[in-house]
Amino acid sequence: MNKYWADFPILLAVAESGSLTAAGDRLGISQPTAGRRVRALEDYFGAPLLTKESSRLVPTAFGEAVLTRIRRMQEEADAIDRARAGADHSLAGPVILSGTQGIGDMWLPYVMQNFHADHPETQIEIIVEQRSVNLAQREADIAIRWISPGNQNSLIGRKVVSAGFGLYAAQSYIQRRGRPLVPEDMCEHDGVMVALGNATDFWPEIMEEPLRRPKNITFRSNSFHAHSHAIIAGYGIGILAHFKSPESDTSFAIERVLPDTDFSEDLWVVAHEDLRKTPRIRMVYDYVVEALLLDRKHFETGSPSKYSPSF
Repeated sequence: MNKYWADFPILLAVAESGSLTAAGDRLGISQPTAGRRVRALEDYFGAPLLTKESSRLVPTAFGEAVLTRIRRMQEEADAIDRARAGADHSLAGPVILSGTQGIGDMWLPYVMQNFHADHPETQIEIIVEQRSVNLAQREADIAIRWISPGNQNSLIGRKVVSAGFGLYAAQSYIQRRGRPLVPEDMCEHDGVMVALGNATDFWPEIMEEPLRRPKNITFRSNSFHAHSHAIIAGYGIGILAHFKSPESDTSFAIERVLPDTDFSEDLWVVAHEDLRKTPRIRMVYDYVVEALLLDRKHFETGSPSKYSPSF
């Protein structure tokens, strides 16, 4: 049976992603290899583990029973890995930070350059993901998230700042379609939407009434960068974080509409409780929290960042 242990993570990845291709991409193996390894497990157990439903691979009843035990094994393996990392008291070594677009790729690199100058022995790696990375499985050591960690997987987090958002449009769009003067005018305008991991449109609750949503969605993306550039290109009115708004750069010819329509989202810094005891991870965690606090006005109102010259 030992020779099949390495196949268990493949089965788990397929069940979680619903696809041999997606599982292969996650694990760095080919789709045929993933399929062959799953079939080897099915041959060993003498029963199907997966079945196809609506173009997705989902566990059979027996497959789910096997996966329940595989998940327990994965949790124990993750705990061993965290224990090993927790025993490392050296400041030399890697720390992986996760952040969404805008924060992970435009703010963190400048912030962590200051840290790097003081602690060159600590290697910083930044991964940019719209999804919440699995901290229990050490996909990252520290994550900057828009949602509270709750009590899941022994995660601990701190709500540090609240980022402000508003409605923006290109001047070319306003010249062509006019400017909404009250929220109810939005139903006569084109909208630009961003859909995140749960595939729902990111739209403020205060504008959720049918008469306050755009009449026609002319552009939708799962990328904040594509979303921003669609607004700049004049597709319609959309939401931007104030800290990401290019309004102050006249070359973009973009401006805020309905300025009284303002809302905010909380930013959390999250880590696994086992790993935050590691000195270098705790040091980076505290540094990121302090940097967010020092740049609070930047996230709240879009004032210039204390770190990024172009942000």
